[in-house]
Amino acid sequence: MGWIFLAIVVGVIFLAISIYNRLVSGRNRFKNAFAQIDVQLTRRHDLIPNLVETAKGYMAHERETLEAVITARNTAVAGLKNAVRDPSDPEAMKQLAQAEQGLSGALGRLFALSESYPDLKANQNMMQLSEELTTTENKVAFARQAYNDSVMQYNILCESFPNNFFVTWFSFQQAELLEIEDEAKREVPQVSF
Repeated sequence: MGWIFLAIVVGVIFLAISIYNRLVSGRNRFKNAFAQIDVQLTRRHDLIPNLVETAKGYMAHERETLEAVITARNTAVAGLKNAVRDPSDPEAMKQLAQAEQGLSGALGRLFALSESYPDLKANQNMMQLSEELTTTENKVAFARQAYNDSVMQYNILCESFPNNFFVTWFSFQQAELLEIEDEAKREVPQVSF
């Protein structure tokens, strides 16, 4: 009888160790995935001042738009710094998503306005910066998808039985997805004949 009890205790200990290790592995995977987002967003944030400086020479009387881009960029940088401290903080992830959405909107207005300035559109620096920014945006989207996949796997691990019992014991918490809304994707295309 004593051996059976000892075997059950040892089995429960090994189960707890196994669950703990899987939870740690899942948490580290989504944190690593967020580090990739950090790299791409930092690059994006670093490109924006150069883009604004290039546009300033051509769009001197569009100061409000240029200042809105810089303000949105600074907000996004602050949101990223906050999220980097703890990618598992749901509030930090929501703030980052809102800041990035605001930055995307401000950049969209800048690019829409730049269409009115043919010399600016033809400027080699502006074209190169726009291309780099577009490439970086694509990398951000891929990194965000990888992050969200890692978060989803981690959250499933946290919610699965019997892991859900150990999640509270080991102080694990579910992670927040990084969802940046793109208003242009939500709009219904207008078709006219």
